[in-house]
Amino acid sequence: VQLQASGGGLVQPGGSLRLSCAASRFTLENYALGWFRQAPGKEREGVSCISNNDGSIYYHDSVKGRFTISRDNAKKTVSLQMTSLKPEDTAVYYCNLGRFWGQGTLVTVSS
Repeated sequence: VQLQASGGGLVQPGGSLRLSCAASRFTLENYALGWFRQAPGKEREGVSCISNNDGSIYYHDSVKGRFTISRDNAKKTVSLQMTSLKPEDTAVYYCNLGRFWGQGTLVTVSS
């Protein structure tokens, strides 16, 4: 497995989760890193990404102020801290590195 995502689960609305993606076979400094998600019946959409050079970060409008992406090049990981979760955040979350995708981790926000 090139990218190993973890941290998904069931959480109540308003709760928090932290997703992590391990990319042990890569030199992370060479890549922008991202998180995408796909909700049932919907297309995959970009949630957040972080560049590998100037540190610029993108967030989808729907997660701004609630999600925080971070990377640790030495540990070869990228994380997504998710707070104030909403039912509409329910989806399979995928980490992305270039043309490589993690296997997905399911986040379910429900009471």
